[in-house]
Amino acid sequence: MEIALDSGDTAWVLISAALVLLMTPGLALFYGGMVRSKSVLNMMMMSFGALGVVSVLWVLYGFSMSFGSSKGGLVGDPTEYFGLSGLFGERLLGYLDETVPTVPGIPALVFVGFQAVFAIITVALISGAIADRAKFSTWLLFTGIWATVVYFPVAHWVFSFDGYVSEAGGWIANTLGAIDFAGGTAVHINAGAAGLALALVLGKRVGFGKEAMRPHNLPLVMLGAGLLWFGWFGFNAGSALAANGLAGLTFVNTLGATAAASLAWLLVEKVRDGHGTSLGAASGVVAGLVAITPSCSALTPLGALALGAVAGALCALAVGLKFRFGYDDSLDVVGVHLVGGLVGTIGIGFLADPGAAAGAEGLLFGGGLDLLVKQTVGALAVLAFSFVATAVIGLALDKTIGFRLDKEAEMAGIDLQEHAESGYDISGVSGGRFGSSGAVTTAPSAKISEGASA
Repeated sequence: MEIALDSGDTAWVLISAALVLLMTPGLALFYGGMVRSKSVLNMMMMSFGALGVVSVLWVLYGFSMSFGSSKGGLVGDPTEYFGLSGLFGERLLGYLDETVPTVPGIPALVFVGFQAVFAIITVALISGAIADRAKFSTWLLFTGIWATVVYFPVAHWVFSFDGYVSEAGGWIANTLGAIDFAGGTAVHINAGAAGLALALVLGKRVGFGKEAMRPHNLPLVMLGAGLLWFGWFGFNAGSALAANGLAGLTFVNTLGATAAASLAWLLVEKVRDGHGTSLGAASGVVAGLVAITPSCSALTPLGALALGAVAGALCALAVGLKFRFGYDDSLDVVGVHLVGGLVGTIGIGFLADPGAAAGAEGLLFGGGLDLLVKQTVGALAVLAFSFVATAVIGLALDKTIGFRLDKEAEMAGIDLQEHAESGYDISGVSGGRFGSSGAVTTAPSAKISEGASA
């Protein structure tokens, strides 16, 4: 079957790629508002640093490792498209599998750009778990190593279908047959497991569990969450790779699940704490976006509402686990991305509706255990691989060049230590009280909850 260039589909995927790219600056704002004022610039720089490193590696060999001809279903040939050779000109994305509801007529390089921004945001997500205490130079080196050793192979497992760009694809997509429409495993479980491993390697922040480490700028958090939600429509609906009904379904499911998750998070806060917070609303938005990412093609809109509500409630409860188990996941990458990714990926095994685009049958729709087992195996495989590989990389870097900032520099503020800059010039501000780090100190009656999300 011969395919021809479709300008409408090409335009949609290009727009979607731009939307997903916007998510990384949005994440920088979201994370930046949640840390203390003495760490805001470093937190944002970790996202921008990941954007720079991963973009370069993607052009050199990252795309080829992810979508080149498969080596045993585990990784693509890194030399096949080195420097993106062979993908120029009129070459189209050659996905002709009739079991998939779209046959894209888009240039191969458009697909390259779309997948690049997925790689960028995945690496950037990890940074929230180690806020306030990681050397920036080591972080940049880590991003390159982690993308090469962990993300590119996992992207091949999950996103590389046989015949998509090259022959033979990844084992999760082709052999196992698990459903992950837009990256619940490759992006969120992957980043969440990596965040947990790095948090354990670097250890707790100075004062963790003893002093309040509240978000310093909640309007930034809300703005960042809004930009993430906006960009996420490109993330999910763009993964249809066409401007069609599948894109419409995933768009509506993304809207509904996210709204339901935010409301569910607020409800948990109201019942547990007596009030719903702006931080909880923003965190619930992200939890819903994470959960619907793998499942947006497999659920009906009603199913998306149900999944979003479950994810919002469970993630709201999960962010407290770090205090119970004593690990310092600074901005709740584990509680939101790992837990939300597991809920969304495994939830397909229960809630997949044969009337949706994927045509799969979950347990609650008479499909038996087969799909549930596939989803669970895929999720746990990515979790285990990412956690172990990240721990090894993190420990190796920490023991050689050092990953953790020294105690004095951390207490003085990572922005000054690592970048010789400060996020706020408050020398001329009158009124209010300011600590030595430049952070506004609130009156005792002002209470802001800590511990929600990333």
